[in-house]
Amino acid sequence: MKSGLPAWLRRILVAIISALIIAATTHLGTMLLFFMTNNANGEIFPQVSEFFLPASLLLFVLLAIVIGFDGFRRWYAAIPAVILVALLSALFGALVLYMNRGSGVKIDPLTFITSFLLGPWLVFMILASLVGVLLGRKVWSAISGVKLDSPQSRESRIALVRLPAANLAEGQVTHIARSVIDTEKADEQWDGYVSALVENGWEVVEVPVATASPDSVFVEDTVVMFGDTAVITSPGHESRRSEPDAVELTVRELGLNVERISLPATLDGGDVLKVGSTVYVGRSGRTNGEGIRQLRAIVSKLGYQVVPVPVSKVLHLKSAVTALPDGTVIGYPKLVDHPEMFGRFLAVPEETGVAVVILDDETLLISASAPKTTKLLSDLGYQMIPVEISEFEKLEGCVTCLSVRIR
Repeated sequence: MKSGLPAWLRRILVAIISALIIAATTHLGTMLLFFMTNNANGEIFPQVSEFFLPASLLLFVLLAIVIGFDGFRRWYAAIPAVILVALLSALFGALVLYMNRGSGVKIDPLTFITSFLLGPWLVFMILASLVGVLLGRKVWSAISGVKLDSPQSRESRIALVRLPAANLAEGQVTHIARSVIDTEKADEQWDGYVSALVENGWEVVEVPVATASPDSVFVEDTVVMFGDTAVITSPGHESRRSEPDAVELTVRELGLNVERISLPATLDGGDVLKVGSTVYVGRSGRTNGEGIRQLRAIVSKLGYQVVPVPVSKVLHLKSAVTALPDGTVIGYPKLVDHPEMFGRFLAVPEETGVAVVILDDETLLISASAPKTTKLLSDLGYQMIPVEISEFEKLEGCVTCLSVRIR
């Protein structure tokens, strides 16, 4: 489902529509089965529909809840969830039937269980389970846009994001002149950015909003991922020192290993560019030598080699360069202090074209303000996903700043 709707609203709509299709298919399928087993007597349709309606309604509600909490993303969670939902819905339908008949609690439990297991409710439960398991995830995939059959969709691909704070316009600017920020437009652009992640198979996890931290939307600066190890940073600007706390709690809840950069070291995640096992770290106005030393001590044990890179013309290293899936470093030459430090370097024609987010081996997220770079990389065989981030670019932000990918 591709639209300009906020990510949370689109997620709710996807859950409701998917659950409605599955419940309706189960309801109609049950009616058809009883029609065929009653000599194709069309007069039984209203009776059968009324008979199973309470169970079908509960099936819809429970499925919407399961899907809304990403219960269909992985098969090993979807199958038991669907079977349990089908069982509860059938039991509910049977109880409603007995209550309507005036039996209420007077019904003998043994009689109730026997009639449930041998009666029409067993048919409903089996059909609901089959429809949910065999059709459910495919329906959800078609509506949500998540490709279940691609290799990467079977991997855990999580993107951390953080809602813009209400005081976003007070964010820091260092290398550019301050501009007026349209916060409503920024919120819309953030929703569009998150939507692009979701539509390309990423599970979005929101870090709690930091209401008093205008730069907190740039969540990349607070944590750097190395496999299943999250390195919590020590932001270079004093106003951002509190931002990593909620991020650390979030990554711990995801079960990741956690390491920390500690003062007097400073390190912003925007200064860290990973290319295979090589970690380029910008020595910038936000990252100092002690920050580089502490990061080297952490990641060298994980098999990475740290390469310090002088940065003087932009806020962060990744404001000047990022990398393509094949390891080629791309950058705008006027912003790069020492392009010769990178093994393979490709110049791009626009300042805002230096930043790309790798969504998969063939798909890149890029700012919509870089059409020439988009065409260049598209001609090299990449599928390009442009997103509007103009309000964040006014704060020296780029597409990499707004998320942290865990894969």
